[in-house]
Amino acid sequence: MSTREDGPQSQVIESRDQLVAEFERGCKPASEWRIGTEHEKFGFNTNDLTPLSYEGEHGVHALLEEMARRFGYTRIMEGDNIIALKETGTTLGGSITLEPGGQFELSGAPLKTVHQTCEEAGRHLEQVRQIGEEWGIAFLGLGFSPKWTLAETPRVPKLRYEVMRSYMPRMGDHGLDMMHRTCTIQVNLDFANEADMVKKLRVALALQPISTAIFANSPFTEGQPNGFLSFRSEMWRDTDPDRTGMLPWVFEDGMGFERYVDYALDVPMYFVYRDGNYIDVAGASFRDFLEGKLEALPGEKPDEADWTDHVSTLFPEVRMKQFLEMRGVDGGPWRGICALPAFWVGLLYDQGALDAAWDLVKDWSAEERQRLRDNVPSLALDAPFRSGKALELARECVSISRAGLVSRAKRDGFGDDETQFLQTIEDAVASGRTPAQQLLESYKNNWAGDIDKLFGSEAF
Repeated sequence: MSTREDGPQSQVIESRDQLVAEFERGCKPASEWRIGTEHEKFGFNTNDLTPLSYEGEHGVHALLEEMARRFGYTRIMEGDNIIALKETGTTLGGSITLEPGGQFELSGAPLKTVHQTCEEAGRHLEQVRQIGEEWGIAFLGLGFSPKWTLAETPRVPKLRYEVMRSYMPRMGDHGLDMMHRTCTIQVNLDFANEADMVKKLRVALALQPISTAIFANSPFTEGQPNGFLSFRSEMWRDTDPDRTGMLPWVFEDGMGFERYVDYALDVPMYFVYRDGNYIDVAGASFRDFLEGKLEALPGEKPDEADWTDHVSTLFPEVRMKQFLEMRGVDGGPWRGICALPAFWVGLLYDQGALDAAWDLVKDWSAEERQRLRDNVPSLALDAPFRSGKALELARECVSISRAGLVSRAKRDGFGDDETQFLQTIEDAVASGRTPAQQLLESYKNNWAGDIDKLFGSEAF
């Protein structure tokens, strides 16, 4: 989740048109399209498999301090608490942020190729592994915490999270679980203009359940199988209906930047940031804020930073900022961190592939899209769709993606193109077995029902 930094006040927003213009500023020619990849992971102590706390000699706070000291990151502070790191002076410079339960996240830089994305991920994981081996800590890539209860899960002392912790339980049964016990891999991609944005958003929304199925990787809760293949995806079905979901109106006539602005205006707010503090306005209307009628700040109008904050608290399956965020996938191993951007770049960054993907989904009804999304958490690639299964759709999507990557022809120093990063999911759709199913087989056979064995097998 994004981290707010103090700075000069941004421009005050006087009209809805300014909000539309904010999204329009994201339009870029294809030569400037970039790939941003974010991945979260659970930290744990290797001696007793307890979660990594924020405090303590080898806690998250200490880890951030050590990374700043050892690798030259800039600290981002909130009072006395270090809550993020920023790197500058390198093309791979991104930021390290914290999710509410201490999940450790690399928010990657906007990069030109999947080769660079994979290099960035490997570099980051090597840094945390280097310190982790010295300190007796390690990290796990899964979609849902496999062992710890919500009560056992740490709390990051970040002010915006306090507002969310108060509000989330009012809106669904799993809001706090979503905040503290889930991890994701997310890919952020650009668009050329409004029409390109609409087409990419529609394709990404329709196929988000397919990516969820391919990468399903959260079958355990509190040491036992939970009955799902992507329990993280199931969490989102009962978190906050005002700000989550498949956005069926995106497929209606008239979709564009203005329609998304109207949607965002109607999603209730969480907070407003002023002078280093987060003012709790949970449930308030940004429309009222735009008119100077926000009860907590009477007469005051929002600025561009307030809008950016608000848009970052919307959690649909695909979210628009000045780029598109694919949000449907469970956290996973290193190979998944490289495979997910390859999958989406292949589908969306080549015109022929994008056209083929749109042809695949354009006649799906809203009911079919929602039914697929509802069935995937438990059934993944076996989820029914029309006369077949999600598996057939997944195979076709991966094939289209491969063709798109071949057409892009972005090669590394060895002459290999980006299709090499699809291998892990090509194997998955060929066999029909998700990462979650492989973990369940190991749990039953190799681990003899002992969830602790997962930490040795699956840690980065």
